Amino acid sequence: MNMHLRNAVAIGTLGFCGSAVALNSAAIVSSSLSPDCLEYKVVGICYWLFCTKFGCTVRTSIKVRHFIPELVVSSYTNTGNNPWTDVAAMSPPNAMSQGGGNDHASRNYSSERFKNADAIGHPGGYALTEMASSSGYVCKSGATAYMPYFLSTLDPLGWRHSIPEMLYPEALIPGKREVGTWGHLYPRSGWVNQSNDYKAAAVVAQRAADVVTQSGQPHIYQPLPPSQSDGYWPPGEILEGDTSTHKWQALWPKLDTNCAVFPNGGVMENFADRQAEDGGYAWALWRPYSCCERRGQTFLGSVDFQ
Repeated sequence: MNMHLRNAVAIGTLGFCGSAVALNSAAIVSSSLSPDCLEYKVVGICYWLFCTKFGCTVRTSIKVRHFIPELVVSSYTNTGNNPWTDVAAMSPPNAMSQGGGNDHASRNYSSERFKNADAIGHPGGYALTEMASSSGYVCKSGATAYMPYFLSTLDPLGWRHSIPEMLYPEALIPGKREVGTWGHLYPRSGWVNQSNDYKAAAVVAQRAADVVTQSGQPHIYQPLPPSQSDGYWPPGEILEGDTSTHKWQALWPKLDTNCAVFPNGGVMENFADRQAEDGGYAWALWRPYSCCERRGQTFLGSVDFQ
């Protein structure tokens, strides 16, 4: 699998410019400058032991917390048609993953839908935090730009046939894991029983992100659980509907400057202005990081203001 991922990275970086009438890398990088999504806060103080040949002293640094756009998660009907045009070549149809799953003439009124899903490293979050993280006032992203963490075309057994997740308790017990009223999280596959195309795509994006942000899941993917270190606290698993673990920023077909969790705070809408004609959608997944500037050889601990 790692070989497939490395090859896909090389392919995806070739088309940076993209189309003016589609989602491209330039638009994605620009979208990462959202103050609402960033939610930057000073949350505490870190303590460091700094020693020289003349003795040791305790130094302090501020502890900050903010969200970082780690992934671009695309959810789309037709295999090979990722709306992020620069990386669409990463997931072409293959012998086990061809075409889409919608067999109905009217997407807006049928209840069963199928969506492919790609979760790829966000170029804006990676670039911005790489440049600023050395200051100690910005945390470094745990994701790598353009890295394909999940491509559903490479996971046909799990994504198209729900094996083995169709037998999980979460998939068999109603209400066990739900994305609000929009749909169930399990089985984490491309099939959704939802008449609204936008909501179906959102449920699929939540499923893909849930897989990627954990280790040891029964899918073919590259996990994204960054490791904690002295003065660096990366996010844990995401939980649907919980804004303390993650937020979503809509990128396509309509770009938002703010972030929310599905199902958008529980507001019931038909999202008519967000329906994609070709069934392709994309969101940025933002997750919270905390960190502080390293000011000594030994980390003594931290104190939060709250």
